Amino acid sequence: MTDANTPSDEKLGTFERLLTVWVALAMIGGIAIGAFAPDVVNAVASAEIASINLVVAVLIWAMVYPMMVGVDLGAVAGVARQPKGLLVTLTVNWLIKPFTMAFLAVLFFDYVFAPFIEPEDASQYIAGLILLGAAPCTAMVFVWSQLTRGDATYTLVQVSVNDLIMIVAFAPIVAFLLGVTDIVVPWETLVLATILYVVLPLVAGLITRRVLGSEQAIEAFTAKVKPWSIIGLIATVVILFGLQGEVILNRPLVIALIAVPIIIQSYGIFAIAYGAAYALKVPHRVAAPCAMIGSSNFFELAVAVAISLFGLHSGAALATVVGVLVEVPVMLSLVAFANRTRNRFPETAL
Repeated sequence: MTDANTPSDEKLGTFERLLTVWVALAMIGGIAIGAFAPDVVNAVASAEIASINLVVAVLIWAMVYPMMVGVDLGAVAGVARQPKGLLVTLTVNWLIKPFTMAFLAVLFFDYVFAPFIEPEDASQYIAGLILLGAAPCTAMVFVWSQLTRGDATYTLVQVSVNDLIMIVAFAPIVAFLLGVTDIVVPWETLVLATILYVVLPLVAGLITRRVLGSEQAIEAFTAKVKPWSIIGLIATVVILFGLQGEVILNRPLVIALIAVPIIIQSYGIFAIAYGAAYALKVPHRVAAPCAMIGSSNFFELAVAVAISLFGLHSGAALATVVGVLVEVPVMLSLVAFANRTRNRFPETAL
């Protein structure tokens, strides 16, 4: 990796340190908008192509672009010299995460929560959780990586490899865990999401680097556009909570029950990946992003598949949306933990 990707000793700015507050306000604001301005919410919801909301896509693009400006393709070859982080990511995402999520879903909704949930509803929630577990994060991980001062190039490689595996592994894993032999996956959604959230921001970032020329100019530009990444995150939270505000207000107990296995899964996967990276002496700028990818979810794909398989108002679709609602506060707490434990990791590969 290049020195440009080595994290500095600077602390997060005031705006970033108060991100939890801004996100909480965004959640409240989103619910309020959903309740008192439903026409606005309906207008945003209707702006879709292949089950991808274009407004949310633009905001996620705004989140990812500042991270992509820091990507130096000349340093990609360095990933081959540090394969441990990528190995941890792939092992956790595809050999552990989908199956532990399915286990937790069955444990809680077939047994622990059985007295409170109708069997038909329980099976729907289990299906939605399985979809979440089989879709590790794609776009949002760039934000979490940036907040932990992760290696931009390594994060890009991890996400890219993850996406390639997802294209061939998502449907078979979901089909196996759902116990079915035929599953329709919206491939157009998956391909379009990859293009929107990874390819286009990367191309824009590379063009920006070429135009700016010097490393000093690139760093100055990145500092200016970095706040837009957080603004994009906050605006996305407002929209998602606006879209689901009515459900959240009308069914708070169900939302809380669905959140339990998701939260346990997120912290558990992070502990496994982060602990493995620590044991393998992976540098923190690689260890933090590789743990974040499996801890969060590619919720756009999970929501789209849930709707296509079970319907817009199904329990499966609701479960995937709860994953979106839970993700931001959980991931912010993991970002804070990762930043506090930075000094326990080596700065370079050993």
